[in-house]
Amino acid sequence: MSAFTEQGGTGGPPLSPLPEDWSRALAVVAHPDDIEYGTASAVARWTTQGKQVGYLLATRGEAGIDGMAPDRAAPLREAEELAGAREVGVNDVEFLGYRDGVVAYGPRLRRDIVRAIRRCRPEVVLSGAYTVRMIGGLVNQADHRAVGLAALDAARDAGNRWIFPELGDEGLEPWSGVRFLAFAGAERPTHGVDVTGEPLERGIASLAAHAAYTQGLGADAAAHAPRPFLTWIARAAGPAIGVESAVLFDVHQLIPEGPPPWV
Repeated sequence: MSAFTEQGGTGGPPLSPLPEDWSRALAVVAHPDDIEYGTASAVARWTTQGKQVGYLLATRGEAGIDGMAPDRAAPLREAEELAGAREVGVNDVEFLGYRDGVVAYGPRLRRDIVRAIRRCRPEVVLSGAYTVRMIGGLVNQADHRAVGLAALDAARDAGNRWIFPELGDEGLEPWSGVRFLAFAGAERPTHGVDVTGEPLERGIASLAAHAAYTQGLGADAAAHAPRPFLTWIARAAGPAIGVESAVLFDVHQLIPEGPPPWV
């Protein structure tokens, strides 16, 4: 059963617009193309507003093209990611070099994400759903789950100097400024971003930069053609926040808005 319906985009009550009173964000994902399957359209909106967005990818996506050996696929997919990022105004892209397909949740991954968070000092961290089920009831991929959960934990770890103290030796001071994390592709989103018009068009161009990956899907390539795929998803999500086209996120708040109710 699809996660989207004609009643409000998600079948539930209207969602809240994702807050945009921030200036820096870091997107943390597993593979090249993960950001481009929706989130990139929101990134295009934000960079047009003057916000700074950086990308951190755990792998180079070398296991993503069945007909191409990993040593050939890795540099190709890295180049496609860099090109896709430029389409939405992102020039800061880092690859951690984990082996594609077997990324494991654990202290090493959390530390590498903490390092990037302390360096970037974002107010918002973007990632993909870390649950077994994701949008539309689809079963989530293993790397996505590991990286999404590690990003959630690293956003809090980044503010504690006694977790990964070796990062202090690298000159990276604690950062407790991540206000919230927003997870795309979640089965139960809570917020949305209006990407009607130019943001969606730039998001489509961003995914189109992954031409070799899309062609490598073989019989599934037509189902992943950037324009019809992203347009359908965005328009199905739009009613959830009362707009034509939207990207939906599950937001996890780390810093409460305003004082607690008991103060």
